[in-house]
Parts: sequence; structure tokens; C-alpha cells
Amino acid sequence: MPKRKKIKKKVRKNNSKLSEIASITTKSITNALSNYKKNKELEKIKTIKFQKLEEKNQILKDRKELKNWEERLIKESNKIKSIEEELKIKEKEIKIKDENQKIEGERLSKKDEHLISIAREIATKEKELKLIGEQQNRKDIDLKAREEEQKQKELKEQRKKNKELKALKEEEERKKQLEYIKFKEWEEKFDREQKRKELEEKRKDLRLRQKELNKNEILETDPSDSNNLTLELERFDVDEKMKN
Repeated sequence: MPKRKKIKKKVRKNNSKLSEIASITTKSITNALSNYKKNKELEKIKTIKFQKLEEKNQILKDRKELKNWEERLIKESNKIKSIEEELKIKEKEIKIKDENQKIEGERLSKKDEHLISIAREIATKEKELKLIGEQQNRKDIDLKAREEEQKQKELKEQRKKNKELKALKEEEERKKQLEYIKFKEWEEKFDREQKRKELEEKRKDLRLRQKELNKNEILETDPSDSNNLTLELERFDVDEKMKN
């Protein structure tokens, strides 16, 4: 019986805890919903304010553009007025120039006869200059021909010199080759002589050893030693004959 009482107490405690948790969650959900609605309303207000601000900015922009256009129109009208005034001044200047040109034309017509006579004199002088120029051209052609002939001679001499220099270089190269060949031949001859001397020394050494063996033949000595020495002497002789 006491065990059942304990179990009932535990169940009651658990039920009370669950009811507390449920009340807390319902409160948090209601708070979240109210906050969400408030945020939505604030966002709508912000968008409306932003739209109004954009409209205001657009109106200000349009006003500025209209003002700029008005200023441009004023400037253009002022330009047109100044251009009209300039045209009037130019028309007056043109009239004055026309009158001056008439006067100048009369003056020039008087000078035409004088200019015609000067032109005739210039024509005669041009003919004379033309003749002088032709003579000078002929002289220039003769001079160019002589210069070309001189260049050809110089080129011929230069080719001759180059040919001689080439021959000298070839001769020097040939001498160098001959000297090199002679040096190589001398070097090979020197090497052969050195080898021959070395072989001669070895042959003498082998002969001395052969004599000593022949003198000191004893029963204990191995006859193969004397045979080996004789074979080495024969081999040296054959090598020397082959090299000679």
C-alpha cells in the first residue's frame, strides 16, 4: 500500500510539470505570433515611407530637369540674339568690302598692262633658265656616269683586294694545318720512341733475369719461370716488330 501512494505522488508531480511546460509554450507561441504581425506592419509602413520618399525625390529631380531646360532655353535665345547681331555687323562689313573690292578692281585693271609686260619678260627669262637647266642636266648626267665608272673601278679593286686577302687567309690556314699535322706526327713519333725505350728497358731487364736464372739453375727452381721469361721476351720482340 505505501508503494502505490508514492507512485501516485510522482504521477501528480509529472502532470504539474507538463502543464507548466504547456502553458509556457502557448505563451511563447502567442508572443511569437504577435511579434510576427508587428514586424509585418512595420515592414508595410517602411515600404510606404520608402515609396513616398522615392516619389518626392522623383518630383525634385523633375523640377531640376525643368529648371535646367529653362536655363538652356534662355541661353539658346541669348545665343540667337548675339548671332543675329553678329550677322548684321558682318553684312555691314561685307558691304564695305564690296566697295573696297570695286576700288581695288579698278586699281588692278590699271596694273594689268604692266603685269602683262612683266609676264612676257618672265616668260623669256624662263626659256633662258630652261636652256641653262638642260645644260646643267647634261653636265649632271656626265658627272653621274663618271662617278659610276669610278665606283665600278673601286669595286673592282676592292674585289681584287678581298680575293688576295682570302688567298692569304687560306694560305695561313693551310700553313697552320701543316704545322698542326707536323706537330701531331712529331708527338706520335715521340710517343713511339718513348714506348720503344720502355720496351727496350723491359727487354734488358728480362734478359738480365734470364741470365741470372741460367746461372743459378738449381733443382728447387721451377723450370716454368725460365719458360715464362723467354715467352715474355719473344712477345716484346713481336710487339716491337709490329710497331716498327
